[in-house]
Amino acid sequence: MGTENIHINSLPKLNRFLQGIAYIIVSVTLIVLAMPNTDKPLLTYTVGEPWTSQQVISPGEIYIQKDPAVVEQEKAELLRQDYFPYYNINKAVGEKQISLFLQKYSDGAPGVSAYSMQVVANIMRDMYDQGIMNQMEYQKIVESDSITDIMLVKDNEAVKAEVAMVMSTKKAYELLMDDPLLLNIKTTLQELNLNEFLVANITYDYKRSKQAYNELTSLISTNSGVMKQGQEIINRGEIVTEEKARMIDSYNDFISNNSERTLAEAFMHNGMQWLYILLIMLLFMCYLQYFREEYLVRPSCMVMLFTLLTLFPIINSLLVRWDPRNVYLLPVCMVPMFVRVFLDSRSAFMAHTTLVLLCSVIVSERFEYIVLQITAGYIAICALREVTKRSQIIATSACITLLYLVTYTLLKYMDNDALSFEILKHGYLLFIISGMMLMLTFPLMFLVEKTFGFVSPVTLMELSDINKELLRRLSEEAPGTYQHSIMVSNLASAIAQEVGAKFLLVRTGALYHDVGKLANPVFFTENQNGINPHTRLTPQESARIITGHVEEGIRLTSAAGIPSILQDFIRTHHGRGLARYFYTTYKNEHQDEEIDETPFRYKGPNPFTKEQAILMMTDAVEASSRSLKEYTEESITKLVNNIIDNQVKEGFFEDCPITFKDIKTAKEVLIDKLKIVFHTRIAYPEEKGEVKS
Repeated sequence: MGTENIHINSLPKLNRFLQGIAYIIVSVTLIVLAMPNTDKPLLTYTVGEPWTSQQVISPGEIYIQKDPAVVEQEKAELLRQDYFPYYNINKAVGEKQISLFLQKYSDGAPGVSAYSMQVVANIMRDMYDQGIMNQMEYQKIVESDSITDIMLVKDNEAVKAEVAMVMSTKKAYELLMDDPLLLNIKTTLQELNLNEFLVANITYDYKRSKQAYNELTSLISTNSGVMKQGQEIINRGEIVTEEKARMIDSYNDFISNNSERTLAEAFMHNGMQWLYILLIMLLFMCYLQYFREEYLVRPSCMVMLFTLLTLFPIINSLLVRWDPRNVYLLPVCMVPMFVRVFLDSRSAFMAHTTLVLLCSVIVSERFEYIVLQITAGYIAICALREVTKRSQIIATSACITLLYLVTYTLLKYMDNDALSFEILKHGYLLFIISGMMLMLTFPLMFLVEKTFGFVSPVTLMELSDINKELLRRLSEEAPGTYQHSIMVSNLASAIAQEVGAKFLLVRTGALYHDVGKLANPVFFTENQNGINPHTRLTPQESARIITGHVEEGIRLTSAAGIPSILQDFIRTHHGRGLARYFYTTYKNEHQDEEIDETPFRYKGPNPFTKEQAILMMTDAVEASSRSLKEYTEESITKLVNNIIDNQVKEGFFEDCPITFKDIKTAKEVLIDKLKIVFHTRIAYPEEKGEVKS
């Protein structure tokens, strides 16, 4: 569904061509830029599963990566034996603290002579020369199993020292109190709080330690071997062991990080990607040109289609860059669901096929990916027609998920007879997550609707509520028009269902098509009660009021915020037709004059969608059916055929994609429905008197 009132022929073909090329170039460029920069898709695997892809050959000399756990174990062992962190001894710290101590106790302390204090200062000086470490740092080293020795740097000379020989601030204080030279004054010294003069003068040397760490770990090889060019890495049917997994990982790293590609090779590779995406996009554009030309002149349709076809491959590329196994995480079936709801089934299938072919470039299992996504998209399109309830999205998501699981299992079984849950569980998990994400289609539908100017079935359901202000006013101020609109709505939606048109759109458009009669309800026959105000007006004045209900309808619906796609039904339900009654009246009164039809003709345009054509036929037939003198099958059939045949003869349907078969079906539905509506009751027999013998 689009909202633009544009005729196909109103936009020059050259302009349409240039706009289409612009859409394609922008989309193709963005998709190629987002693709992983590799010659071929990265390989995905699950340890313990058979390899179901083709044989993989080493494209060059590739170093086989070690198991990360083994590398870490080797690193830990080497560090435990040969790594010694560096610490600096700051002489100035010790000298300052000794100086402060002697200043405070130069004359001794209560119970302690000045000589004894000098002895304490000498012991503290020896401790600072040996080095004192912060208590927390010391505790961390002691508790570490890998560090038994450290390097102490003093006067730019590094000396290895056992951790056990290093003092913490707490240990230094304890050793001071337990020194044999101070045993006789230990109790007195404990009262002086000497630990304020015992501070850390050993600090961690980050730069030297980091350098030593890097030099040591650089000696550890992360490779366990090398694959020669042309060597087989893995072949179909082989079990993916831990060793094979490391070989595949090494292959992926080589593909991702190989910098040997020349500028010419890189240009050729990116050029081939660009040409492939361009080809797929051009094929989709050819479909639009030959089968959905009306979409080419509706910007909302083109922008939505190319936005979806660009956005989803970009997201898929980002997911694959994160982890190549995430190819099934993106719910690509959202695209056909959106296109099916807002446009049509054929375009939904073509858009989905195009999307799958675009995304398949970056996956390794292309056949499997295409089969799974095409079948799932087919189910999505078949399950949705008019989305009016959340349960429809939930049911569709469940069906798609189930189909994914079944199809995936069948494909895997055909590749491997000895199937197990371990082989399937990762794929199952991705499909379940993707199915749950599909349920976001319903809330995202509102976003797509507002972004691109479409009207969803849910919105149509809301607008068709008879308690909406315009419809409520119509029922109160123009009850005849309201009943006419209800009748037309029911008849038109019945036709739409038979011919495969959007019945909910027709139904809602029919409810609003005559809302402009609210401006002058009494001037329309269905609202008159024995008084006809047209008797006091000239035919031109009457025609102006009658044809003016179209413009009044546009004005009222615009003020009420009714989408323009519904306003198109108001514009087109009379097309470029004549207010024939007043035209004929005027013509009869001026037989000798050349009559200007302009004052008596609606401004149009003629219908340009199948749904609008259905409304035009139904509106004319329903209105005229009320003037029949008798309601028989013959009179109803004659009325329907005459009205619709005249509309065809006058060319009202030349701009819309309706077929003669659709018109024939519309006639049949109208005849059948009107026969039921205007049926005559049977005459009940009167009871006769008793027969006398």
